[in-house]
Amino acid sequence: QVQLVESGGGLVQPGGSLRLSCAASARTLAYYGIGWIRQAPGKERERVSCIGNSDSRIYYADSVKGRFTISRDNAENTVYLRMNSLRSEDPARYYCGVVRTDCSRYDTPLGSWGQGTQVTASS
Repeated sequence: QVQLVESGGGLVQPGGSLRLSCAASARTLAYYGIGWIRQAPGKERERVSCIGNSDSRIYYADSVKGRFTISRDNAENTVYLRMNSLRSEDPARYYCGVVRTDCSRYDTPLGSWGQGTQVTASS
């Protein structure tokens, strides 16, 4: 099973930006679909984005489309989620996980989600 570690969360003001990372400790991510989800306290888990086993398979939730960008760096064995124009509804704990290579049902990981990284609104 591929072990994934998320990082890059932090405090952010509305309109700000963050880049989240999802790194694999072993095995290349290039052959896997990688999905991002998020969950805020008291809210349902929500799909965010997914990149499949080719860069033509990229998907975004409507709520983040045009603001978030998912990408993969095979040399770094890392998938990134660039988040721009952050809104009040974006703060949550963000998780990445291995999903189906076509990103179908990417809110259901093939293994387990990582530990997550927290995105918090700054006051």
